[in-house]
Amino acid sequence: MTEPAAPSPLPVLAAPETHCGHIAIVGRPNVGKSTLLNALVGQKISITSRKAQTTRHRITGVRTLEGNTGGGVQFIFVDTPGFQTRHTAALNRSLNRAVRGALEDVDLVLFVVEAGSFTLADAKALALLKAATPAILIANKLDTVRRRADIAPWLRDMQQRHSFAELVPMSAKNPRDVQRLLEICAPYMPQQPWRYDADALTDRSERFLAAEIVREKLFRLTGDELPYTCTTVIERFEEEPSRQHTRMLRIAAAIIVERPSHKAIVIGEGGQRIKRIGSQARQELEALLDAKVFLELWVKVQSGWADDSARIRSFGYE
Repeated sequence: MTEPAAPSPLPVLAAPETHCGHIAIVGRPNVGKSTLLNALVGQKISITSRKAQTTRHRITGVRTLEGNTGGGVQFIFVDTPGFQTRHTAALNRSLNRAVRGALEDVDLVLFVVEAGSFTLADAKALALLKAATPAILIANKLDTVRRRADIAPWLRDMQQRHSFAELVPMSAKNPRDVQRLLEICAPYMPQQPWRYDADALTDRSERFLAAEIVREKLFRLTGDELPYTCTTVIERFEEEPSRQHTRMLRIAAAIIVERPSHKAIVIGEGGQRIKRIGSQARQELEALLDAKVFLELWVKVQSGWADDSARIRSFGYE
């Protein structure tokens, strides 16, 4: 009598692959780095304005594209301050250290310039790139270029300046361009576990985001009247129980300026400007944090803070 044949072993199915990598977004001020980061993440986590030096911190944004059968790609974007070449104060040296630090140990660099333009400030930022790290040229604000025929020779010239892995003309405001950029970045992400949950958007705290949003409204509502040497500090951030609201926050923020005349600019005639700053910041915070927010603002004069390394560190700069 013959023995029954042993059952065939079940095939071993490979686990879905997960890929994860760090991407630094680098360039001179006002080329659209923060707008690009927000578009790539799919939600606003970095503030924007027309004023140079709006971004002052390395801000991490996370975007995860999950596969249909598991696995997928997690992009960890690092938005950096614009590389400073015009000012030498301690604040600017701090911003430049943040840029250089962001270029350490990343898997990919997105070097952002305005499409068709290359300035001395762009060149100084480009000089920071390391040959060993692949870099993609982001020719941003393509929608503002009048003569598209000029872009092809300009791209060839840019390739002569640096050996870019990819050349991507685009607009950060165009969702199709943003999706295409994610697809271009994906092959550069190494195979390894994700560092964040699939639904994570940033590693920054709500307290940090609150300070940034107040500063954004400050810049937007003062324009060129107020020098860049101002900042915001959250002095109170407390969650309180509420019968009417699922979540309620009380936030107190100080706006730090260098001169009494700057304080008058922020407050405005009859206190109207600081009221508008507070109102716009509160509305955005309520939407972002999904909470009822009570926001209190006041202005403090601290002369010379932007050139005082100790005070800069106390305000959270690197």
